[in-house]
Amino acid sequence: MRIARKQILTTIRGARCALASVATAQGYAFNVIGPDVRQPSSVSGGSACPVKAHHPTTPGYLVFRWTTSLGTAPTTILTQDQTPTGRLNEIEEIIQQSLGVWTNVTALSPSWVSPLARVAAQNACGSDGINSLCFDQPDLGFTPGVLAFTRVIVADRIGIQVGAGPVATELGQILDADIYFNPNDIFVTFATPQVLAANPKSYDFESLQTHELGHALGFSHSNVWSAMMFPFAPTPGTFAGARPTAQQPDAPLSDDHRTGLRVLYHDPNDSTYIGSVQGGIVPANPLSLPAAPPGVTGIFLAHVVAIDSSSGAVVAGSLGGWSCQAPGPSQFDGSYEIDGLAVGRSYNLYVEPLNGAAGPATVTNAFLPLSRNSTTDPGWPPLQACIVPAPDLEFTARTLP
Repeated sequence: MRIARKQILTTIRGARCALASVATAQGYAFNVIGPDVRQPSSVSGGSACPVKAHHPTTPGYLVFRWTTSLGTAPTTILTQDQTPTGRLNEIEEIIQQSLGVWTNVTALSPSWVSPLARVAAQNACGSDGINSLCFDQPDLGFTPGVLAFTRVIVADRIGIQVGAGPVATELGQILDADIYFNPNDIFVTFATPQVLAANPKSYDFESLQTHELGHALGFSHSNVWSAMMFPFAPTPGTFAGARPTAQQPDAPLSDDHRTGLRVLYHDPNDSTYIGSVQGGIVPANPLSLPAAPPGVTGIFLAHVVAIDSSSGAVVAGSLGGWSCQAPGPSQFDGSYEIDGLAVGRSYNLYVEPLNGAAGPATVTNAFLPLSRNSTTDPGWPPLQACIVPAPDLEFTARTLP
């Protein structure tokens, strides 16, 4: 499919110029949730504007455990060391490396993650407030073609708790994130890097683990082909990007991932990656908008990409089309904002429909919760309610004079 791209050249020269009181579609695609404004404002914040899913940046806050119950019919994970203890150690080493990929950028650090724990139970994953990795647990989420998935529970009000997990102190706080690997497909096996070359029909365990941990941190899928969060796994026998090393633990992450981390887990001491590009995508003829709920004035869910003009590297992607100002609800006015950009550099922007290999179905957690209403949530206040429109998948972008 050929997609026409219109480029816009812009340069970030100073500090970011976003309005703090207005939320817009921001760089990268994150899981979001609408606060429960049916609750008192002391626990809901009083605004229906969506909040990004995230973990508090507190040392030792993120606790993960993994179950040592591994599939044997077929063998779920192939390893080089076949001794019982050596096999577990090899798998755990890859899990630790995958965690290290994400925790060596911006405000995140290895100290942010508690020591990885083991559990023997097969069915360790569930709504219990404990972040678990499971390799031998069947689930209805394993529809045809699904290799692995992550189920995330996010707080829509202060004080909520899942099982014996942490009590939410922030809106959007991730309370439980469980990662499931397909345990019982005779045609699917996963291999550690040590044996991937010898098992070309197996999927790279490290790539998939790193991808799923991105979801556990609050990322949705990305429409950027080179991104670790692209919704489709690398072909069997191959891996995505570069392997992490002791010198560069975050090697598998491309620039767009790092931009996303800076937006999601901002470092207050960062004085370099504080640039922001904002804009709007609106139809040349408002009557050309497809049938939509009242109040839709812009193109919704367009893919907006920022490219470093000197290197040609994709540095950020955003799913644009909305903004929200307290007390809400969201306005589908075509707005977008790409944050976390280095100041003093030039960027080319292009806009395209989200109708490629990664489409709306792969990023539902990034746009379906943008608004709530009395149909989805009985008793929802009418003044803070709206309906999320259908994505615009057919348009050609051009710049206004």
